[in-house]
Amino acid sequence: MKKVRLAILIAATVVASLSACQKQDKQAVNTETKDLKKVTFVLDWTPNTNHTGLYVAKEKGYFKDAGLSVEIVQPPEDGAAVLVASGKAEFGMSFQDSMAPALVGENALPITAVAAVIQHNTSGIISRKGEGMDSPKGLEGKKYATWDSPVEKAMMKDVVEADGGDFSKVEMIPSTVTDEVSALKTKSVDAIWIFYAWAGVKMEQVGLETDYFTFADINPAFDYYTPVVIAGNEFLKKDPETARAFLAALSKGYEDAVKNPEEAAGILLKAAPELDKNLVLESQKYLADKYQADVDVWGYIDPKRWNRFYNWLNENGLSNPEIPENTGFSNDYLPQ
Repeated sequence: MKKVRLAILIAATVVASLSACQKQDKQAVNTETKDLKKVTFVLDWTPNTNHTGLYVAKEKGYFKDAGLSVEIVQPPEDGAAVLVASGKAEFGMSFQDSMAPALVGENALPITAVAAVIQHNTSGIISRKGEGMDSPKGLEGKKYATWDSPVEKAMMKDVVEADGGDFSKVEMIPSTVTDEVSALKTKSVDAIWIFYAWAGVKMEQVGLETDYFTFADINPAFDYYTPVVIAGNEFLKKDPETARAFLAALSKGYEDAVKNPEEAAGILLKAAPELDKNLVLESQKYLADKYQADVDVWGYIDPKRWNRFYNWLNENGLSNPEIPENTGFSNDYLPQ
């Protein structure tokens, strides 16, 4: 009888001890979560391989280690810049070309590019192989799907004329393209502006033979930064340490994506399982040596290249007022 009582007493003591430990663990988790500073990041589009470093940093706990709880959200119709400028999000994804009208004038937004996601502009014009559009002049008499943007059309005119072509002979078709592969296969258009890391790789995946030229190869001014991570100016002023902590953690995520694209692809697919597995993997491999490319620190923005593109806009009357040198970017928050 004594043995039974002793066993019951020991069991009760163990249960009480476990309950106390579980309570302490729960309190510790709650305290730990409470102590993390919340940061919101707005994407520019649905999740893709431009964003992989963000998901890697979150999955591997790099943000948590930096004292941050990062929420990744989809963009509104007017893009990430408005949310970031208003202070409703600390960071977002944008592009140097689309940032231009937001940096000057009466409707300027208080935003700054604080990191380059990819070091060089891989966007260009893709077309069906063997139809003469492997260079800009070949677009004469062909149907090009245009977004009807002044900067876009000016860039197209620049590269076509630099190749000896007549831009007025390019048939500009308002773009309704949602699937580049179908658009080329059905011949609804002949040429499309794409970002090769996604749409170009997709063409390869489905076995559609194409011709392709990049803008950066034709005019050095077009080797601008696309995409970039942006932050709100007020946030950067008030809380620079959080900005630095975030970018230090984010840089680790992209560095991991460089070193192990297969693992990084798996992490992105875990976060966005609706994506095509093979496309994500091949896109990740394509970008692996392009995230950091020829710079020592991921995210670095070369002032000469940044200014060269905006100077081109100024010279061609595409910015009113003109964009001053060194406007809209900073390397000050990157890991030193």
